[in-house]
Amino acid sequence: MIVNVVNLKNETVGQVDLPDLIYNVELRPHLVHEVVTAQLNSRRAGTASTKTRGDLTYSTRKPYRQKGTGRARGGSRRSPLWRHGGTIFGPHPRDYAQRPPAAVRRAALKTVLTSKLKSSRLLVLDALELDGAKTRLMAAAIKGLGLRQALVVTPGPDETLERSARNLPDCRILRVAGLNCYDLLKHANLVILKDSLPGIEARLMK
Repeated sequence: MIVNVVNLKNETVGQVDLPDLIYNVELRPHLVHEVVTAQLNSRRAGTASTKTRGDLTYSTRKPYRQKGTGRARGGSRRSPLWRHGGTIFGPHPRDYAQRPPAAVRRAALKTVLTSKLKSSRLLVLDALELDGAKTRLMAAAIKGLGLRQALVVTPGPDETLERSARNLPDCRILRVAGLNCYDLLKHANLVILKDSLPGIEARLMK
């Protein structure tokens, strides 16, 4: 697929051929749902915890005699039936992490990239160089592209861009190695630096 390459003034400065095996695949939303669900589950802390009757420190003495009180039999202050007693089947610390197969993760990414391109929400930028790590410079660059919200994909670490965008709620800098479905869906527009395209192909053309 032939896509225009633009500069920071949103002027076409060239074209690039995007492989159909990544940017023009059959849409498989069920895989995207599976991968995003796994991502969100993996972010859960899993620290919720309750005490069972064995974790309480009450005395083991029988609260009152077995017969003659007119009350139900009570054998332990720790009973879950009593106020401040133990919890039955309560939550305990656990790991919620899920990791779908690599082939599923790649197919989901291809689906999202294809959807972005077909909906005209994918932009290939020739370069993004700022004079310094300034939030206003990044905001002006995104505005110059005619966008309000964007996920910018860089080929590798770029401290200047990352520091410039960290205070912008609607803009994020993401490296090719961290490309994922959740962030792609969270941001309305996708801006891919031209130098990032080989890295994306290397990840997904397996």
